[in-house]
Amino acid sequence: MNKKGKVYIVGAGCGDYDLITIRGKRLLEKCDVVVYDFLIDSHLLDYVPENAERICVGKRAGRHSETQENINALLVKKAMEGKNIVRLKGGDPFVFGRGGEEIAALQMNSIEYSVIPGISSAIAVPELAGIPVTQRKVSRSFHVITGHTAEDLIPENMNIYAKLDGTLVFLMALKNIERISEMLIFNGKSENTPAAVISDGAGEKQLIVRSNLKNIAHEVRKQKIKAPAVIIVGETAGYDMIPTISLPLRGITVTVTGTKKFAAKLSDKLSVLGADVNRLDYLNVVEYRDNAKFDDALRNLNDYDWLVLTSINGAEIFFKRLIGLGIDMRVLSKIMLAVIGSGTAEILKSHGIIADLVPEIYTSEALGNMLSCNVRKNQRVLILRAEKGSTELTEILDSNNISYDDIKIYDVFSNVNDSNNKEIHTDLITFASSSGVNAFFENGFKISSETKIICIGENTANTLKAHSIDHFIISATSNIDGIIETVLGEIHNEKVQTSEGK
Repeated sequence: MNKKGKVYIVGAGCGDYDLITIRGKRLLEKCDVVVYDFLIDSHLLDYVPENAERICVGKRAGRHSETQENINALLVKKAMEGKNIVRLKGGDPFVFGRGGEEIAALQMNSIEYSVIPGISSAIAVPELAGIPVTQRKVSRSFHVITGHTAEDLIPENMNIYAKLDGTLVFLMALKNIERISEMLIFNGKSENTPAAVISDGAGEKQLIVRSNLKNIAHEVRKQKIKAPAVIIVGETAGYDMIPTISLPLRGITVTVTGTKKFAAKLSDKLSVLGADVNRLDYLNVVEYRDNAKFDDALRNLNDYDWLVLTSINGAEIFFKRLIGLGIDMRVLSKIMLAVIGSGTAEILKSHGIIADLVPEIYTSEALGNMLSCNVRKNQRVLILRAEKGSTELTEILDSNNISYDDIKIYDVFSNVNDSNNKEIHTDLITFASSSGVNAFFENGFKISSETKIICIGENTANTLKAHSIDHFIISATSNIDGIIETVLGEIHNEKVQTSEGK
């Protein structure tokens, strides 16, 4: 009989992915299965191992979702298979999250479980909108109420709510806002009581509507506020303590293209600066397995005088395989290393190695010309790169009678999910490689005229030109930090131009 797995009921927090707890993140990083709600920040799934099973169970108003009974059964089934499962729930598992029902099902089947709290939207959404749920001498209590079903808002309960002195926080109640306000007033709550509604709280698209209890429903309809939303009623709803630290990219939308690993790194850095990031990580790097030619070259590195690495992916695969074969890193002490790009050079540096040649222009042609001036007669060159690497490099080496072995160690494939929305309308879009540009257009994506394009290197720029794109900005340095610097520079210039135009 298989040993039962364990289930971890994890609160994801609300809004941005970095509001999850450290414990929750650690569990995501080692789970076999993640069962997640629709409303979580999708970036949280980046922490999940690539070979883990991902199961979305919906849970959004007005959209199809799994029944709670099916979710309970799914958790039991996966645990019985011996899997360790993270049940990732928006907000906190026990604040109208039905975590208790899931645990009851686990208890009935003698399955071990643990609960990791999350930041509830009942507190975090008002707080990040500048509304404290308690305030000394104003509100000494707060009450969290679900407005999801008619039973929650029966007259007897509304009579009690209307007489409470503390702050009232209604979750999942937007469709019932007229009824809530009318019944609170009918039962004695002053129509002038401050009220607020926060839509898409704790995120970059947050919208805040403030009014009094009498008029709040009208203002919500007038401004076409949509769920998910939190309703706050009480004196603290009149406070405005919204954070005043302004992030440089707040309100800026960026589409990031590339491999999953690259897009995740760049997205994280952009998000920290306040950007709202849309990821198109449609490129998959596939390392060639059982590559005898590659392994033989590594075992005989002393036969070469130069090692050439043309990309970050190639450099990472090289070091991974070198270590996998148990080859001592000191074998590189007698070999000169040439790379394309500061990013690739940084991978070498992380292993304590400084590249000997890095062309100022990050192209295969520039590296080829540089090698032709530095490789001496009778020296041998080992090139490790992608399947579709540029022929310019080897053509230049051939024309200079330089001996080399050109070994393909990985390939890059496009994997794009079908989508009806293939026109990019974000403020900015980034491209990190020629293959990324080709895959983008080959899969039917388009870029709106209002979107600025930022790319890495001359090769990527030339590929954009080949697709009839002639308005783009090349980052100052060909790495993630270079893109960040260029994005910040563009936003700063726009702000200056806007200020001067006033």
